[in-house]
Amino acid sequence: MAAILPTATALARPSALPAAGPRLSRTLLLTLALLLSLLAGLQFGAVPLQARDWLYGPWAEGPVSASAHVLWQLRLPRLLLAASVGAALGLAGALAQALFRNPMAEPGLLGVSSGAAAAVALSLTVFAGLQLALPPSWRLWLLPLLGFVGALGVCLLLTRLARWLAPGSVAALLLCGLALQALSFAVVGLCSFLANDEQLRAINFWTLGSLAGAHWGMVALMAATLALLVPLARRLAPQLNALALGEAAAGHVGVDVDGLRRRVVAGIALLSALAVAWCGSIGFIGLMAPHLARQLVGADQRRVLPCAMLAGALLLVLADTLARSVAVPAEVPVGVFSALIGAPWFLWLLRGALRRQPGAL
Repeated sequence: MAAILPTATALARPSALPAAGPRLSRTLLLTLALLLSLLAGLQFGAVPLQARDWLYGPWAEGPVSASAHVLWQLRLPRLLLAASVGAALGLAGALAQALFRNPMAEPGLLGVSSGAAAAVALSLTVFAGLQLALPPSWRLWLLPLLGFVGALGVCLLLTRLARWLAPGSVAALLLCGLALQALSFAVVGLCSFLANDEQLRAINFWTLGSLAGAHWGMVALMAATLALLVPLARRLAPQLNALALGEAAAGHVGVDVDGLRRRVVAGIALLSALAVAWCGSIGFIGLMAPHLARQLVGADQRRVLPCAMLAGALLLVLADTLARSVAVPAEVPVGVFSALIGAPWFLWLLRGALRRQPGAL
């Protein structure tokens, strides 16, 4: 233990980052790739755009062309929402993998996504009549609000169960998350069985994930959430570096492991709940983005966290552009593309983990 304490102390100290030219250039390349993907996403779609459409934004008076409306009210907010949701999922995935010290952890393992799906499925079937009494302007916010409440409810139940079964155990937290995930999927299955045809289509489309309902209000809320949580995540990064050496080593250098766990789980829940509430279940972004970040900038969480946000934004923008473009004028749920990419990625990671530690699983 004494041999690793100096290293843990250095990692836990919020000092300036050491110079890393090649790694910084890789981050800049990732940022450039994200900007290019946003520009490409603006051009692909059922309606072609022209350069003059940029002049007819929300400030324009009088009627505007159909392509200008598509640009400013549909395509641009959708791409910005995809980037912000991808960044939130990437940050949540990086925090989850740092907390559990497991490269195959992701926010979905905590049951947050499935809890939101269960709440939305219940609202679409059992409580469908409640929507009739709401003003039309409120109905747009109903499903996201219920999804957010369901995700946070699962998070609160998760922390209480883990504290009751095995206080202070990260493994117990993960196992409780898997159990709540299975329970939530059972609720979704029961609601699907009770739903009529219209409700069943809505449940299936929501659980597969979609950014079709994007608007500027969603973009503003996601941007405000990221602006609030990113500085907090950066302050927690040195403590997460120390936690990588083990809970005992982190505790010996002054890290409040229990407090760190509570803050990280709350951040994961908030980021994932908002992302899932707006867009439905979009899997594997939180798994792939942190791995891409570590391959580019190394294992230092002070670099991994912002780089994982860029990688998550890039992955979801590309997936949504494909979802809008491959079957024009129809649209494929974006969760299908993220799963087609993420499932083989997960199997590749699992194969690598078994090669490094045979019999670890």
